[in-house]
Order: sequence, then C-alpha cells, then structure tokens
Amino acid sequence: MQIGDYQIRLIEAGNFGLDGGAMFGVVPKTLWTKAYQVPDEMNRIELSTRLLYLEGNGRKILVDTGNGTKLDEKSQKIYKINSLDRGPAEQLKSIKIDPTEITDVILTHLHFDHVGGATEYDENGVLRPTFENAKYYVQKKQLEWARNPSPKDRASFMPENYEPLVEEGLLETIEGEGELFPGIHVKPLDGHTKAMQMLTIDGKGSKDLVYFADLCPTSAHLKLPYVMGYDNYPLTTLEEKKKYLLPAAEESSIVVFEHDAFTKFGRLQIGLKGPEVVSDNAIVF
Repeated sequence: MQIGDYQIRLIEAGNFGLDGGAMFGVVPKTLWTKAYQVPDEMNRIELSTRLLYLEGNGRKILVDTGNGTKLDEKSQKIYKINSLDRGPAEQLKSIKIDPTEITDVILTHLHFDHVGGATEYDENGVLRPTFENAKYYVQKKQLEWARNPSPKDRASFMPENYEPLVEEGLLETIEGEGELFPGIHVKPLDGHTKAMQMLTIDGKGSKDLVYFADLCPTSAHLKLPYVMGYDNYPLTTLEEKKKYLLPAAEESSIVVFEHDAFTKFGRLQIGLKGPEVVSDNAIVF
C-alpha cells in the first residue's frame, strides 16, 4: 500500500503467547475474553509480531524486529513460540526483499518481542547485528531505561538484543518527538516503558498510517480502560491513549496493530464507546 512517499508492507514475524490477564490489566476476564480471545490452559492469548516495511525516498526501512530466533527452549515454551518460526531477515527473503539492503531499523522500544530479531547468531555462534548495513534508531531515554530498568519490566530487557548494536556503532539515539525521515514522525510515550516511540506516516493529503506499538497492541485495547498490566505507568498510558487515539479516530487514520493475531489493520473512527476500528476494503498491503 502506498502511504505518502512510502510503499508499505506488513511483515508477519511469528506469533507468541502472553498471559491474558497481564495483557488487559484490571479489566475482568469475562470482558477481555469477549473482546479478544478465550485463553489457553495456561491463560495465554495468541499475539502476533507484525512489523512494518517501508520503501521510499531512497530508503528501505523496517520497524521493529519481533522475537527473533535466540530464545532458549524454556523461554520458547513459556512464550508459546514456534521454534520453526523464522527471524525477520528470513521473513523478508520470503517476500523477495533482500535483508542486506535494509538501510534503517526503527525500534519502538527494547522489549524482547520488539527487538529480539535485531541480532542473531552467525554460523560460528557469534552474536551479530541482523541487518549489518542498517542504522538502528531508538529513543535515548529508552536505551537508558533498558540499561537500568524497573523491577517491573526488567525481564523484558535482554542486552544481547541491543548491546551488540551499540558495540558495532549501529545504534543511534533520538531525543524526543520529530521527523526521523521525510514523512515519518516519531513520538515518545512513557506509560508502557520510558520513551517507547509510536510512528506516524504522513499520507500527504490522504489518510495517515499510525503504528501505536504497545500503546494499543491489539484492537481490543482501543477501549480506553483496557490498559496492560505490563505498563509501568498505567494512568500515563490512559492519558496517552486519550491524546493520540481520539485524534487518529477523528481523522480516520489507518492503524496497524503490532500484536493483534486476528485484526491486522483497519481504519479508525469514533464509535458510540470511543475509538473503534472498521475494516476497509480499500486498504491493501
């Protein structure tokens, strides 16, 4: 799909599972199971890792990298990861995109399910950047937080996913809101984790595309009170949802849900109970 200057494709980098209660915080199970999915016997719900690939203005950009392939067998079982799932480079190859031509990787934040595919082991067992010819971008305050996290989200930060990027001089830090590339705007948010960044792709007279990352991981999280238990500052998340979801719905923006295993994307609108997503046959990725 063409959005402004960019041809955009969705990259499905494999599904995983997290505790449904943690994904919906204080929302009762009887409500979130209706809004999203009945969990499995371990109370896990199915989630995706849905990445963006943008090509335009002389750049080939990947947004986030999924879980990657480095998690050990125990972790794969905990997070319900199929060991046969391929990392982002292999997923790109499967749709005829050469991973060596990726110029930039924008990381919304450094939790393992967003940055796990940024590094991989080579044939000699050496940990290397997955996209060796690319620059990686993350908010400076997010990197600082990842290196000194709260006890609440410490387990989500795995240095092997991002420190090799620093060592190779490939990780560049951003400070605050701005236009990272022509038509690609980043905005840091603090509710989920310090300085996670959402993206907006300028439609240039048409609809913008918004990638909320974990501000709104699934379509069920469009409801304002549906805030993850994983969020460090849930009331901040609530205010950020009011600030960004409502205007996006008023403008009928296109939204891609990074973690929704059932609803990949849609057009936002204001419904009777607030922002809601509607399918739009005109949206083809």
